[in-house]
Amino acid sequence: MKILALAVATLFLVVSCKKPNDTTPDFTESKISLTTHKLASFSALKNSTYLVVFEAGLGEDHTVWNNNAVAAQINSTADVLLYDRAGYGQSENGPGPRTIDRLRSELERVIDTFSNGRKVILIGHSLGGLIIRDYAIKNPLKTAALLFVDPSHEFYNHPSQAEEDGLYEASKNANGANFGGTLEAREFIEDLQYMRTLPSLPNVPVLVLTHMQVDATHSASAMQAWYDAHELLKNGVTDFTHIAATHSGHYIMIDEPNLVIDNFKLLLSKLP
Repeated sequence: MKILALAVATLFLVVSCKKPNDTTPDFTESKISLTTHKLASFSALKNSTYLVVFEAGLGEDHTVWNNNAVAAQINSTADVLLYDRAGYGQSENGPGPRTIDRLRSELERVIDTFSNGRKVILIGHSLGGLIIRDYAIKNPLKTAALLFVDPSHEFYNHPSQAEEDGLYEASKNANGANFGGTLEAREFIEDLQYMRTLPSLPNVPVLVLTHMQVDATHSASAMQAWYDAHELLKNGVTDFTHIAATHSGHYIMIDEPNLVIDNFKLLLSKLP
């Protein structure tokens, strides 16, 4: 199971090298000034009821959501905000350590810049799932709904220190010591420990997509354990939907983009 956890976490090293779409057409780029650094944001705003905010996984900048025009298609029904975390894409490096607690606090600043008092629908992939969980728990009155795309989870991911070290070194060798993913990889064990201390999600509509594709490195039993960990996200949540993506790998938004888009629409239909 530890081997699979590491494989899931290191997929970014492969996918980040083969993004088919590195642009964000029709989105307005702007910089958000934090106390210590600036973050690049990309928004398409039409004054919808809710603001949809995307959070990418470990090693990915905002362009991962441009694959198959996922962000653009969701923008057809709601305002959309994407951004690059510190050390990614066009954002500046930020202070360390790059823990979930710090990433969540920076996400709060990003959202407050664009929300204009509106509640947000958060979409988070992989490590981004930890960030949006922390945001929702700390900001329940600002959160309308959550869509998790194969999120990391502390009850499945149990990397050893050697595995975290390997992940860190692989990212440093591929992208440099100051790359956002490298610095975030250094905190992976601590982040999972931190998530164990958090209470349940607020009682808002939650939808989880879990990749369940069985292959040479992902056994049926391992995939079931991954699904079961995601099932724990329903604790305290009245409206919880959990969908097994049997034809997808970890990057569901690339393998089955319509699964993300259609289930976002389902989630949106549940809101007033």
